Amino acid sequence: MIRAEYPWLLPSAMADPPDPDLPGNQGRARPRRTVRDWVVDTFVFLAAALIGVLAADASAQAGNSEAVIVADQLLGAAACCALWVRRRAPVSLAASMVAVSAVAPAAGGALMLSLFSLAVHRPFRPVAVIGVLAMVSGAVQALLRPDPSVSFLASTVAGVVLVLLMVGWGMLVRARRQLVIALRERARRAEAEAALRAAQAQRLAREAIAREMHDVLAHRLTLLSVHAGALEFRPDAPPAEVGRAAGVIRDSAHEALQDLRQIIGVLRAPGDSDGPDRPQPTLATLAALVGESRDAGMRVTLDNAVADPDGVPAATGRTAYRIAQEGLTNARKHAPGTDVTLSLSGSPGEGITVQVDNEAPAGEVPKVPGSGQGLIGLTERATLAGGRLEHGVRGDGGFRVRAWLPWSA
Repeated sequence: MIRAEYPWLLPSAMADPPDPDLPGNQGRARPRRTVRDWVVDTFVFLAAALIGVLAADASAQAGNSEAVIVADQLLGAAACCALWVRRRAPVSLAASMVAVSAVAPAAGGALMLSLFSLAVHRPFRPVAVIGVLAMVSGAVQALLRPDPSVSFLASTVAGVVLVLLMVGWGMLVRARRQLVIALRERARRAEAEAALRAAQAQRLAREAIAREMHDVLAHRLTLLSVHAGALEFRPDAPPAEVGRAAGVIRDSAHEALQDLRQIIGVLRAPGDSDGPDRPQPTLATLAALVGESRDAGMRVTLDNAVADPDGVPAATGRTAYRIAQEGLTNARKHAPGTDVTLSLSGSPGEGITVQVDNEAPAGEVPKVPGSGQGLIGLTERATLAGGRLEHGVRGDGGFRVRAWLPWSA
């Protein structure tokens, strides 16, 4: 949050803005006076008292009676003391000063300063209304308590000019405060938006890591599940087959640990890595993926019509690899023992098409918990890469996953 370094040097309306008419202050409690407020209020009181003394002295020299002079001084003193509430009730104070100053010249200084406070703390409409009444009050005072040394017209014009000066000065101060407070609110909003963007970026990074972890580990763990199930339901299998299955389980577990270590390394600080990063999968490593699936007992046909897999952009190739990997994993989980065809085609400017087809399973396959999450992640991955992904059941009961990814020329 933005805070002033020395709030005690600011007016309370800016140190902790209470004015409901100023931006961002609706419903906020009124703050206490700052040190600067006490100093300014004391100066305002003394200035009004000095002006009142001079006005009372001029009234005494004008030949007024003793009772009128005393009443004038009492009203002027009360008006000066009332200035201490100018921040809390500026409208009521200014209206009272307009009425009192019409008959008591000693309250003239308090009237001017109350008009200034009104213009600072309230919007234009009440300021305009009371300002006009103050001009009328000045004319009434010049008529009821004339000064022999000044004409009625000159006294009235001087009163109008003073009212306009005090109101204009107060409105200028108010406009400056509104600008400062608006800038402060904008800075606060910018800080909040920056924090929100940081939190959103962190959430997106975590979701990306979660998707990557799913795409990587689902393939490896499916291999483990298939071969562990084969060992469980075929305890009488030949030793060579048992050894081959155990080797696949060992290799898949090792690869899963390596991939998991690489993903978790993204969360570490720079320099915390245990070793060099493993190369990211691309279309060039797609043959190895198909080989792993065949070693696991799948019947996979690879039809790769991409002439130059090494020329595919790294990000596009990695996305295509993950789509193919998830397609093979789904076929292994939901249609075990069926023929699977993995087809790739494309060229620069045309894009890359990745398609995984599997036949319908021979019998009923147990439902796998969490099914569908991988395809949702693949759809998001393809969309983020600027492509699209479609999946669904074919007319013959098989299943197809088809994705298109852009490949710039």
